Amino acid sequence: MFIVGNGRMITQSKSNPYLEDGAIVIKDNLIHEIGSTEHIKSKYPDVEFMDAKRRIIMPGMINTHMHIYSSFARGMNTEESKNFVEILEKLWWKLDKTITLEDVKYSAYATYIDCIRNGTTTIFDHHASEGAVKNSLFTIAEVAKELNVRSNLCYEVTDRDGEQILEEAIEENINFIKYTKENKDDMLTAMFGLHASMTLSDDTLKKCNQAIEGLDAGFHVHVAEGIEDQFDTLKKYGKRVVERYNDYNMLSDKTIAVHGIHTNKRELEILKETNSNVVHNPESNMGNAVGAAPIIKMIEMGINLGLGTDGFTADMFESMKVANLLAKHHLCDPRVAWSEVPTMLFANNRKIAEKYISKPIGTLEKGALADVIVIDYIPHTPINKNNYNAHILFGIMGRSVDTTIINGKIVMKEREILVADEHKILQKSRNLAKNMWSRI
Repeated sequence: MFIVGNGRMITQSKSNPYLEDGAIVIKDNLIHEIGSTEHIKSKYPDVEFMDAKRRIIMPGMINTHMHIYSSFARGMNTEESKNFVEILEKLWWKLDKTITLEDVKYSAYATYIDCIRNGTTTIFDHHASEGAVKNSLFTIAEVAKELNVRSNLCYEVTDRDGEQILEEAIEENINFIKYTKENKDDMLTAMFGLHASMTLSDDTLKKCNQAIEGLDAGFHVHVAEGIEDQFDTLKKYGKRVVERYNDYNMLSDKTIAVHGIHTNKRELEILKETNSNVVHNPESNMGNAVGAAPIIKMIEMGINLGLGTDGFTADMFESMKVANLLAKHHLCDPRVAWSEVPTMLFANNRKIAEKYISKPIGTLEKGALADVIVIDYIPHTPINKNNYNAHILFGIMGRSVDTTIINGKIVMKEREILVADEHKILQKSRNLAKNMWSRI
């Protein structure tokens, strides 16, 4: 048991959203109690006290769409691409074919360390590695366990790599889902990964739907990220992307439909009717020049819209800022996104996570999982329960995170990673990435 206190506490709890001088009692992997620093210290006088030094105390960040392996593309020289499909063909699909199991392992080390440094404590990852399908999810899981990062993992099924790889990908998903179900550990859960409609045949969708039957898991799939996905689906099947997935009963409250940029009103209605979750990835969408998702419309319709990064960054604070700006810029309306984006990040990401995690997460309240971050931010204007989101938006970045606690364990303190030899791991990561680049 230990206490984190003497900080401005943003709880993300509706009942008590902000404490000017708050403290939190952590026992095992749960939040045992919260209150004023004076009250908590007097009630638990002999318990170890971590002084937040008037910095911000808040829940760890949740990223509901990540690509861990994409870290090995950082800084890599690539061919010029004039559209989204060319970006896939000239970069990501080449990387997928080249990456080894050791590369998978060290890209996981590098990305998880980056997440810890940026206060991201829960990650929903979407993995692909044609060069190393078997045991790839288990390899990532080993690293997640070692670094103590809460993770939901899946493997990207696609037709583009041939029948053998397709079968291996389905098997990897199923084996990993069964493994996590048997272990019943909130630190490690699983979904069934799919690439996108334009690389999935009807026969493959049938196989995947049959394979997942009875496993109580949802699909994690890219939906209409590029306009090419819609064009391909309309041409081949005479229906739109969301309609096609719905016809195969792949949409549910446990499904993550990523992006949804080129969706029409009927598709959004289907996502709402099926209680599917959509995840917005603003920086990736802008970088790939694929357009801006209709996020304000989705929120207005009551779709559970979360926020991710698509591997573009490990910093959810950064994603929050860009989501706010992109919505305003796209709609030419400075009034939008003030409430919608914080809802996506702090409320809806939590809802998505809790579909797979048995205890409350993303909030500082008694009985919730103890995922807590301390942020080196001393406000120079008043902060209170009515304006803390504005302070987060304009004043905080991931690199402001000073301490990261996941599942009750301190994994970073005073910016020092405590669960790994960071410099040794990243040296190895750089060497492996260099060798992988030479093979592409």
